[in-house]
Amino acid sequence: MTTIFEKAYAKINLTLDVLGLRDDGYHALKSVMQTVSLCDDIEIDLGTGQPWCLKCDAPGVPLDARNLAWKAAKVFFEATGIDPDGIGIRMEKRIPSQAGLGGGSSDAAAVFKALNRHYGMPMSVEALAELSAKVGSDVPFCVLGGTVMVEGRGEFVRKLPDMPDCHIVICKPDFPVSTPELYRKIDQCVIEKRPDNDAMEAAIAAGDLRAVAQNVHNVFDPVVAAEHPQIDHIKSVAAQCGALAQQMSGSGSATFAIFPDAQSANAAYNTLKATYALTWLTRPV
Repeated sequence: MTTIFEKAYAKINLTLDVLGLRDDGYHALKSVMQTVSLCDDIEIDLGTGQPWCLKCDAPGVPLDARNLAWKAAKVFFEATGIDPDGIGIRMEKRIPSQAGLGGGSSDAAAVFKALNRHYGMPMSVEALAELSAKVGSDVPFCVLGGTVMVEGRGEFVRKLPDMPDCHIVICKPDFPVSTPELYRKIDQCVIEKRPDNDAMEAAIAAGDLRAVAQNVHNVFDPVVAAEHPQIDHIKSVAAQCGALAQQMSGSGSATFAIFPDAQSANAAYNTLKATYALTWLTRPV
């Protein structure tokens, strides 16, 4: 038996725009996504000679074929024709669910990357990202990692230059957000402000953190904040501590803030942590 290891990094959406409903029932999106250092740990046992199994330390996580990590392994072995002779997956979770941080997708991507590396890279990173779209919309981004322009329902991904280094505080208030319900709500809204993805890409290319911060925007934020004042409270605390930008990630409810220095980030972290247990200090990766 062989055991392999992989980190599954969370993501934030520096920008997120919803462009409308597609013919296939998915919404068309355009988003600049960024991986951050908050992560789950994935261990995979290969050659166990036993039926497939999955273990996780977090309650409520499905431990069967419904889990995206399990689905990723199944899709990988079907695509490559490799027989693992039994597989066991263990997940140590830190990324919360229903937070807009891509936890399940990141776990799936980690499985794809770990297996591909272990078996001698039978697939290029680009081919792996394309294959991973069968598992979930955010998985192709998570396979690439770093700073990425994402379009379609998530299947079209393009690497960008690295986001300028900074300190990022992430805070998840104690309520979940149903992504399908949120899409139904935004379909009924007039989106008054949309992100300028071209300006964001130019700011990243220039390595200008303040310009990056000025272009942070998520069309879901005002929809969720209208019903949950905790979002604006978190953003207000971050702003008072010197954040350059503060915004909800994805469909929420986790909210992040970008800081130029460790001192101001630590001040925000300590203040928010006193109220919200799920608060982290992170960096771009």
